[in-house]
Amino acid sequence: MLESLSNILKITELRNKIIYTLMMFIIFRLGIHIPVPGVDASVIESLFNSGSLFGLLDLFAGGALSKFSVFAMSITPYINASIIMQLLTAVIPQLEAWSKDGEDGRKKIAKVTRYGTVTLGFIQAFGMAYALRASQALINNDMLNVFMIAIILTAGTCLLMWIGEQITAHGIGNGISLIIFAGIVARFPDGISTIYQYLQTGTINVFQCILFALIAVAMIVVVVAVTQGQRRIPIQYAKRVVGRKMYGGHSTFLPLKVNQAGVIPIIFASSVIMFPVTLAQFMQVQWIKDLSQYLTWGTPLQTFIYAILIMGFTYFYTAISINIPDMADNMKKYGGFIPGIRPGKPTADYVDRVMTRITLAGALFLAFVAILPNAIGYLTGIQGVYFGGTALLIVVGVALDTMQQIESLMVTRNYKGFVK
Repeated sequence: MLESLSNILKITELRNKIIYTLMMFIIFRLGIHIPVPGVDASVIESLFNSGSLFGLLDLFAGGALSKFSVFAMSITPYINASIIMQLLTAVIPQLEAWSKDGEDGRKKIAKVTRYGTVTLGFIQAFGMAYALRASQALINNDMLNVFMIAIILTAGTCLLMWIGEQITAHGIGNGISLIIFAGIVARFPDGISTIYQYLQTGTINVFQCILFALIAVAMIVVVVAVTQGQRRIPIQYAKRVVGRKMYGGHSTFLPLKVNQAGVIPIIFASSVIMFPVTLAQFMQVQWIKDLSQYLTWGTPLQTFIYAILIMGFTYFYTAISINIPDMADNMKKYGGFIPGIRPGKPTADYVDRVMTRITLAGALFLAFVAILPNAIGYLTGIQGVYFGGTALLIVVGVALDTMQQIESLMVTRNYKGFVK
């Protein structure tokens, strides 16, 4: 490990990329401490102490939401716009054509995604500002102040989007993911401090801390294993003679990931299950308040519905993200076939059957990881320290992707990387 880290410093290009990324992180963390003018911080703090929904959102924002800084919305509007664009690509022919048009098509999709980010960001910012106006959290309650706060929050999201794109272009890549990663990791010291305070006050004992640490390490190992897990279907390519050259005749495999959907199903399910709870925070409608009581975070009904929604969204997102018929047609076009399976529709049916089976394992895994924080709190008695769920999947996934990118840069320059 130390040798690999020293090799990183020897590569000038990689060293500059890492320094540039760290500089962008510093700008991001500085922006978290710049408050939005015209907001009463004490009211914001009371809202975050009242429920776990705001605390979970604040975790992804790196603490910016509880401070209601200029980065309070984090990069969430960009993620939502990207997900919407990915869904629309599967149903709108023009977007599908752009996705197959190489670099030029990707630039067009990225441009539309940016416009969508600004639009969604302003709508979300205006909703947040108007809700704070209803909660008497604004120093000045006129609509001009609401619009000003909405514009400031939208500008903060646009700046974060620009920072993420700069990290992708000039840093070590995965800029948007690294911003979320940095925000989540930055909250870890607060969690450790909370556990230490519990020990000092006698709320928990040393055995509970050890149990919490063992569960945390075990879950990290499981998440890494499942994230990297693949079902490799063997593919054989027939020999083809073109002119005086012979092509094909080699064997390879089709990698199908166990967790193909990633963290998206948990985000979808969280949005759906928390919608009534969010409405109840700002609306005085009795039936919405009654429904929100049943769907409060951690209740048995909420946990059951949450797990079912995650499993359903896992199958849905996997189905739209992988076009199995096109995969089978391309395989047939280039002379590839699965041993024992006829090309064309039989191949598509076989791959679909395999994908359905391994997606079940991935869906059960996502549901388990999502409800893990409730189980950890019940087993260890450590409350208020969020571990597991979306945060754990994001941190592990981004860390693995970043390590693989650094690995590829080191290997191309004949340096030994992290993976042995």
